[in-house]
Amino acid sequence: MTVILSTVSLLLTGLFICVLAFIIIGWNAIRRPRIKFSGFTTRVTVMIAARNEEESIHLTINDILAQDYPRHLTEIIIVDDHSTDRTSEIIAGYADRGVKLLQLNEDKPLNSYKKKAIAEAIKLSNGELMVATDADCRMGSKWLSSVVGYYEEEHPLMISSPVSYFEEKSVFERMQSLEFLSLIATGAAFIGNGHASTCNGANLAYRKDVFYEVGGFKGIDDLASGDDELLLQKVAAKYPGRIGFLKWYDAIVYTHAKHNLQSFMQQRRRWASKSVKYKDKKVVALVIGLWLFNLSVLVNLLLGIYDIHFLKISALQYLIVILAGVALLLPVTVFFRRKLLMWVLPIFIPLYFVYFVYIGVLGNKGKYVWKGRLVN
Repeated sequence: MTVILSTVSLLLTGLFICVLAFIIIGWNAIRRPRIKFSGFTTRVTVMIAARNEEESIHLTINDILAQDYPRHLTEIIIVDDHSTDRTSEIIAGYADRGVKLLQLNEDKPLNSYKKKAIAEAIKLSNGELMVATDADCRMGSKWLSSVVGYYEEEHPLMISSPVSYFEEKSVFERMQSLEFLSLIATGAAFIGNGHASTCNGANLAYRKDVFYEVGGFKGIDDLASGDDELLLQKVAAKYPGRIGFLKWYDAIVYTHAKHNLQSFMQQRRRWASKSVKYKDKKVVALVIGLWLFNLSVLVNLLLGIYDIHFLKISALQYLIVILAGVALLLPVTVFFRRKLLMWVLPIFIPLYFVYFVYIGVLGNKGKYVWKGRLVN
């Protein structure tokens, strides 16, 4: 039994090393993009689905209005998703500056209000390029011109752009930031390797006609989440090689980490729930393999109480993960100008083993709370 468990652990460790090598290669494969800085011609629709965002939505709107992209080519549509606070009132206050408010008024319960909100915004839009972000995000003044400049120069059909946490106030939030950067880098790496699978909806752009050509959210609208990754996978299936990752600092969108463990776990359950709808079963198998690897680390640690041989294997796995983490995250944090986050890596890794195994089970079972609603 010892030999079998040891062999399985080493095989899973080999899989982990291969996956990390794939991600590192993919991240490095994304070169400095060609970006147009003037003479723009693309009509753009910036769209946001908002629900109970009265505390910060004015900051997001002000950032969008402060963009250096030509105003006559910019349309802003914000969909209020049945907010119970002052969100719609605040949005309406920007009507004289060209911000359009669309209010959802669904008389039947939906499981995917956000997808409905985005679909309605696209239906109302006049733009060629749809640029989606979230109601609690911040961005620099060159964000939109960077995205469109890349679009006009290299002509991708869909653009995944970088997202980062900021303004962290605790070690817990800094650990989230480091993990989040690894997720963004993983999505970028898959695109860099020609296998687009993941992205983040806080900074995603795509052509309006392409959205309709792939059927919009049809077939994925029974899941509350997935307006980003599942749509990307539909586009990737129809137009392989036509999705780009914009590896450009001015294109970064910023948002906040979760302040407490409960909200963090709810968010990660929501993200994990999307995996049941992944079209590429190779990616699903890969995620399962990584889950088994993390499980093996914990199992070896527990068995190490009775047999030091397993403790040595667990220690070896931990060392490999640390080294792989440095190899991946050092260049990523350099790009995001967040190198100081690297100091939380030794603290983060042991907790990550437990978290990954736990969320892998919980994320695909039952319901979770999102924006005050219990959804599937």
